[in-house]
Amino acid sequence: MIKSISDFKSVFFIGVAGTGMSALAQYLKGIGKDVAGSDRYFKEDEYNETKDKLQKEGIHCFVQDGSGINDKTDLIVVSTAVEDTVPEVQKAKQLNIPIIKRSELLALIAKSKKTIAVGGTSGKSTTSAMIFDILEYAGKEPSIISGAGLVSIIKEGKIGNAKVGKGEWLVIEADESDGSIVLYEPEIGLLLNVDKDHKEIDVLMDVFTTFKKNTKQLFVVNQSHPLAKQLSVDSKNDFSSNDQSAGYVATNFHQTGLTIQFKINGVDFSLNTVGKHNMENALAATAVANLVGVDLSICSEALKQYEGIYRRHQVIGQKHGVWLIDDYAHNPAKCAASIEACQHIAPKVVAWFQPHGYGPTKFLRNDFVEAISKVLRPEDEIWMSEIFYAGGTAVKDISSNDLIYDIQQLGKNAFFVENRRDFLTTVRPHLTGNCVLLLMGARDPSLEYFAKEVWMEL
Repeated sequence: MIKSISDFKSVFFIGVAGTGMSALAQYLKGIGKDVAGSDRYFKEDEYNETKDKLQKEGIHCFVQDGSGINDKTDLIVVSTAVEDTVPEVQKAKQLNIPIIKRSELLALIAKSKKTIAVGGTSGKSTTSAMIFDILEYAGKEPSIISGAGLVSIIKEGKIGNAKVGKGEWLVIEADESDGSIVLYEPEIGLLLNVDKDHKEIDVLMDVFTTFKKNTKQLFVVNQSHPLAKQLSVDSKNDFSSNDQSAGYVATNFHQTGLTIQFKINGVDFSLNTVGKHNMENALAATAVANLVGVDLSICSEALKQYEGIYRRHQVIGQKHGVWLIDDYAHNPAKCAASIEACQHIAPKVVAWFQPHGYGPTKFLRNDFVEAISKVLRPEDEIWMSEIFYAGGTAVKDISSNDLIYDIQQLGKNAFFVENRRDFLTTVRPHLTGNCVLLLMGARDPSLEYFAKEVWMEL
């Protein structure tokens, strides 16, 4: 029975190339464990960037054929996408090796450190990165296990979603989409927002209530968000952009191009990023950092150097008057916030979105239509390609074109281009000399390469 991270030495990850899995693999390697893993994307004699970076960290990578598991392996970690029929799972069972899910392992790791768990339906990766950057700048040598690569760590030649520090604090994302958030018992729990995403609001509120109950020391919420505010424990620890009763208040928001400025409790902040949602993320990070002893002025200095995270409003560049921005936005609130943030950059935003999953898209159809339509200006456009299908038994009873039709009925500029390979050719006449081309989507690992292809051909 695995009850702590000291109960095993040699661990094998099935599906190690996934963002959440690779982060845990790197963390365990960083604290001295023997780590190996396999992935269905790994092929013999075929280059894979994630595989290459993992192996440079000393993590042995295998094709998914069971060859990496042996009698020295004393723990197997699986992601939620890995089914019992996978040969490696069968081999692990034959060898009586304990098997745990990624979320269970993260919970064990969190118990070994003083943990800051970041929850909410939007902004977790960005806020986690900001907290990590502030604590690192303040000399606290934190650790992080994130759902996205920090640009500052990627520059070191790493995947960027994990780092082991010598200090006492660990920053993690607490994911509500798979319910794993209820497994964590952090010193500090942070709730950014509550929006309909993978689950209905009442289910989410139950999950976040458990998160609150499991938090041992401080529970910090966004007072600007009505649902999050309902779970407040002490307003002096909370943050807000509109409620002066919160302990940390952001005011004077202003965006100039690709930079935002604002004040927190009277202290000036300036970040090289966009959107009011990122002001709220920075406000949340600053509140938590201050509560663990970092002065507001230090928080401000740290965030001036914030370099962002991979595929979160990542500016690819400007070409022929067109700014190309790649973003992970994938739920209604995120897509709307992403489009709105780009409206400060240029007079026209041409947004492209690839929804993921037929079930989630059908579940959120009306929410997508309402949120996107509400934010589009008369000159803006929304384009969609067909829903990303990752396999499985999903019923294909909805199309992205259904959402486009609904948005068109509301009088907005909306267009469907089924195959994204045809997108740039089709959209080119719509690109003006001063506009933003915003690419949005998640879960599809090829999206980062799609952005690079669009940039090359722009």
